[in-house]
Amino acid sequence: MQIAIMGAGAVGSYYGALLARAGHTVALIGRAAHVEAVQSKGLILETASGCETLEVTASQEVCALKDAELVLFCVKSTDTETAGASMASALSETAVVMSLQNGVDNADRLAEMLGREVIPVVVYAAVSMAGSGHVRHHGGGELALGSSDVGASLVALFQEAGMSATVADNVTDMLWTKLVINCAWNAVSAITQQPYGALMAIDGVRALVVAVMGECQIVAQACGVILPDDMERSTLAIAEVMSAQRSSTAQDLARARQSEIEHLNGFIVRQARCHGIETPINHTLLVLVRALEQGRHRCDLPSD
Repeated sequence: MQIAIMGAGAVGSYYGALLARAGHTVALIGRAAHVEAVQSKGLILETASGCETLEVTASQEVCALKDAELVLFCVKSTDTETAGASMASALSETAVVMSLQNGVDNADRLAEMLGREVIPVVVYAAVSMAGSGHVRHHGGGELALGSSDVGASLVALFQEAGMSATVADNVTDMLWTKLVINCAWNAVSAITQQPYGALMAIDGVRALVVAVMGECQIVAQACGVILPDDMERSTLAIAEVMSAQRSSTAQDLARARQSEIEHLNGFIVRQARCHGIETPINHTLLVLVRALEQGRHRCDLPSD
């Protein structure tokens, strides 16, 4: 199958690598440095089993999408509309589009831009970029797909590539569950630039994470979302199963890139406001990450 990865960062490159290893033709659309590295030496996939190099094509141009039968849309939530508009004319009429993004509403936003169905996907993978052209897998990799007419064939495709994939009737609730976990950990990891395991060893962090999660649960209930009964356990478990991992927000700030904080804690704050709910801890984390992002830009200014 001809498969394109739109926004080939860590998540997109990881799944692209697995699909290429399974024999599919994979095209990555990404940033210049990543594209140039892949073009010159292939895509390096590093897992617990070691490193391997996969043959894929790479481009900075959306025209690389034109022959794609399946598109994995992996851009940052902040870029959903811009990237969607740029790729609209390049898509085949029959291409299947899937959103593998953080946040709750990306598939709907992208579908509105494209005028076609976009399948929401919940991603449970800890991956990072070890360098341009080099993706590192830390754990996980499961995919939960929203319902669609092609759901069964997509699950088969991913399973044949060695991935765990299912179709979920409650994908919206699952997206919210992941959102709550991200809200509880991402900003704290970003502000401190610490991995989850080290954070849990700090006095008071556990209580902070639980408090953030509690605010999110109240907002989710107001939005009609059903979260798991073991939400606290699964949120705190991140510190064990991904102990050495820093959040994607932490990685963005470290690379002087705009984070997705507006679509994580920011989303909770906006939804809370619509329902007359106060979320002071989520709001504080949102403001602190905003301040770090703006401070980064000030540091880039030349001195007098």
